[in-house]
Amino acid sequence: MVYLTFDDGPSRVTPQVLGILQQENVKATFFVLGDGAQSHPDLIREIRAQGHVIGNHSYDHNYKDLYSGFTHFWNQIKQTEEILKQITGERPRLVRAPGGTAGHFDDTYFNLMKQAGYTVTDWTVDSGDSARRGVPAADIVSASAANLKASRVVLLLHDGSGHEESAKALPRIIEAYKAAGYSFRTLDPEEDPVQFKVHGNKAMAARPRPQMSWVAANIGPTAALLKGDRPLVVEAAGSSFTLKPGEYSLENGRYYVPLRAVVERLGGQVTWDSQARCGRVLLSGRPIMADASGGGLTVTVDGGERTVPSSVALRGDVLWLPLRDLLGTAGYASVSASSTPEERRVEAS
Repeated sequence: MVYLTFDDGPSRVTPQVLGILQQENVKATFFVLGDGAQSHPDLIREIRAQGHVIGNHSYDHNYKDLYSGFTHFWNQIKQTEEILKQITGERPRLVRAPGGTAGHFDDTYFNLMKQAGYTVTDWTVDSGDSARRGVPAADIVSASAANLKASRVVLLLHDGSGHEESAKALPRIIEAYKAAGYSFRTLDPEEDPVQFKVHGNKAMAARPRPQMSWVAANIGPTAALLKGDRPLVVEAAGSSFTLKPGEYSLENGRYYVPLRAVVERLGGQVTWDSQARCGRVLLSGRPIMADASGGGLTVTVDGGERTVPSSVALRGDVLWLPLRDLLGTAGYASVSASSTPEERRVEAS
């Protein structure tokens, strides 16, 4: 089995590659850059239309930014993901780190990407087409087909700008693998990926690690989003709105939601009191204080204050809390939850 993979596109080289693959009836996996996808959305659509698989290769391939800390890498992956979602309607789970994971990834990168639902993959054979500018096609063919005895080959090629020789080499690469009896497949995020071993260094050890609040605000919601989990429909006193997967979380049987997003959809108002570290809410005519320091929810009713214990917490820079607690303090006496294969639902009255 051989998996042809192309990094750094799309570019003006990509149509050449697509034409050859179509002629040879071979499917491949394209790890695309976000800035290239923005510039060439038509090529992204063409890659998908021809039945190839699209993976995420960061936004701009900037090593200094990507490997200065995990949150920088994450931001580029998410930026590209949103661009591809706009173009194709899908969020790719396959990710290839620019330059590969060796010397770049540590356990933090690997573990958090896996927890978020991504499959990070390297390669088993390097075509050498990016070793220097203008590597001749003959050299690329030679490196690509140097070992035709391995049972599984993940071949690294490039279709970024300046890689015309890679396109020129492609027909002979395909011919060599076909002659050796290989079949061609695309990478699957559900299959075990090829990953280089972690070799730490001083630079990696000095990199900042994400705070737990950042992890809670980003990793879990993304995992839900990539799983294609069900939306949460909230109906309260005639108002109805939907939270998409990733816009809420289900933890220990409770729905947790971002305070501002829900209050505003219910017609209320929220302001952030940075000095008191709390969200000040006006909902259903009731002033409510959501204390991010562990004080729960304090509601003012008929001139008196009542405090309700609640797991209010800052996740990143967003206040999250249990939906049932928020609805209860807002005066909804009855809150019920149900679910179907298509959606989750909370009704309050």
